[in-house]
Amino acid sequence: MKIWWNKVHESRRSMLETDEPLIHIGRDEHNTIQLKSPLVSKRQAIVRRENGRLSLENIGINGCMVGDQELLGGETREFTAGETIRIWPYSLTFETEEAAPIGRAELEAHLRSLVADLELRVHKQLLERFDLYELESNSVGNTETVLVLERHIEDVCRELDLFGSDNEALLEEIIGLVLKDLLVNHLILESNPEELDSLARLTHNEFDVPATLVPERETELANLLHFSIEKLRLTDKEDLSERINAVEKRFAKVFPLVRPHLHEQMRQYVVLRTLKKDLKDTVFGYGPLQDLLRAPTITEIMVVKSDQIYVERDGQVELSGRRFISDKVTESIIERIVARVGRRIDKSQPLVDARLPDGSRVNAIIPPLAIRGPALTIRKFPSHRFSMDDLIDLGSITPAAAMFLRACVVNRRNVLVSGGTGTGKTTMLNVLSSFIPHKDRIVTVEDTTELQLHQDHVVTLESKPANVEGAGEYTIRDLVKNALRMRPDRIIVGECRSGEALDMLQAMNTGHDGSMTTVHANSTDDVMKRLEVLVLMAVELPVDSIQRQIASAIDVVVQITRLPHGRRAVTQISEVVRYDPRENGLIIHDIFDFRDGESLSPTGYLPTFIDDLIAKDLLKLEFLYGDWDKEEEVPEEEFEVTPTTGNGRH
Repeated sequence: MKIWWNKVHESRRSMLETDEPLIHIGRDEHNTIQLKSPLVSKRQAIVRRENGRLSLENIGINGCMVGDQELLGGETREFTAGETIRIWPYSLTFETEEAAPIGRAELEAHLRSLVADLELRVHKQLLERFDLYELESNSVGNTETVLVLERHIEDVCRELDLFGSDNEALLEEIIGLVLKDLLVNHLILESNPEELDSLARLTHNEFDVPATLVPERETELANLLHFSIEKLRLTDKEDLSERINAVEKRFAKVFPLVRPHLHEQMRQYVVLRTLKKDLKDTVFGYGPLQDLLRAPTITEIMVVKSDQIYVERDGQVELSGRRFISDKVTESIIERIVARVGRRIDKSQPLVDARLPDGSRVNAIIPPLAIRGPALTIRKFPSHRFSMDDLIDLGSITPAAAMFLRACVVNRRNVLVSGGTGTGKTTMLNVLSSFIPHKDRIVTVEDTTELQLHQDHVVTLESKPANVEGAGEYTIRDLVKNALRMRPDRIIVGECRSGEALDMLQAMNTGHDGSMTTVHANSTDDVMKRLEVLVLMAVELPVDSIQRQIASAIDVVVQITRLPHGRRAVTQISEVVRYDPRENGLIIHDIFDFRDGESLSPTGYLPTFIDDLIAKDLLKLEFLYGDWDKEEEVPEEEFEVTPTTGNGRH
């Protein structure tokens, strides 16, 4: 049996071949497999082989993962050969066959590491020829400069004998990955502009096509790409994301049909073309982030350090395999990104929170605050505005719960959306806001503008950080206070994370019914405790006074959770009933909960304002049984003119 292991952020793996029935894993050197990390127990786990079956017993203090299931200390679980075992920060795979097990993601990370090594070698030689940083500063977009740079890259490749016989095996190994990237870029560049999100259009430039192209080779390459598109049946797919997903998942199966057409000169040309593009991206664009920024299948990009770039795809965070050439290059590209939005980042101001022109959120932090090197997080702004029907189709909410929330918004109930980071709180706020009647005057307050309201009568406010002199700052709390003077019917605050929670509660209590906001919390019980803390950040009040404020302000709490495998779902919808002085706390009842672990189910509890919803024909009692047919929904134009005077609270 072969056992393969590696650190989760490294593509290079170690291998041990053994026929022993017991394999000991841990930090101590006496183990069969030694994992050198303080996060691993001295004796972490024992793997047993019995009658061709594998089982793992966790004998350490720390937990470990068998597939997607966590195994705590003292627990034992069977697993199959090829299934991934994770003992942080290591990943292990057991294989009983001769072939080395390696997943698609691991293989791609390894191949990208090889490409990055090639680029690093060329980049070092280029720096000896001229100052690339000065070139970037003085000659951005200059066609002649690009041409000179490409010719220098060709010269360096010849000097390093990059396409000599010694590197023939390397080129053979990476050509499949290079061709797949070219195909994805081809699909993006050839798409209709309306198919691309605004960030993809922002990162489009002339550097994707070489200035020193060879027409005959370009014709061959175009034929290869069209051949691949036919074999992958991409023309059957209308959506760009679907086409790219198909390439990501199935290109490895189609590549053997393409390989015979890649003669030696063609392989060299394709690899050289990629080196030119990637190095031009580094000098003039966003480096290894260039392609990630415009890929519609990626929702978040996280640079941990120069050689660790993670992405979120389909709700799952994975290592991209891409990397920056150095910390200096990373910092330079971060400066380039924030400069586009009129911000700066340097030693005196090493932290920036900004918004790109398309609405994507950028957070960058560099040394001395970031100890391991520059770090960057980009949450891409979705080009598609989700509707409630989309959330139902995705399994994030049931039709019954959706109809209940819709009725609450129309009936001017104050709604609080809670959840962890990246669970989709803003998306839910966007969806709920679509039910607000168009005649209402809405004021939105956000740190970075993400809400996309379709109503006409909307005033959008965004906070502003202090300038270099430390003046001119306007916080969320300042804007919430100002919003109260703007005669709003409803106030929507993107997120309460400080003293603005007090002002939001007061707004909800003083004639601004139907307002909404979000708070970071793990459950409806936790969110009440967090609100208390946030209010105390603004003013010292007795806890019971704060709880009374919360009880009279908040009607409904919507809890969102990220489930295993990345799916986001509404797991609780609760009513804040009242403050009970005898219990010395808030009384909260779940209207829907996630008891079966798969979907929302009605608890049978009727909210105190149910009579008002039914009297105004906003809801039928069938919602409690989940029997609501989506086709029977009240048309939007009907509920827009429904009278909603008063809050109808009991």
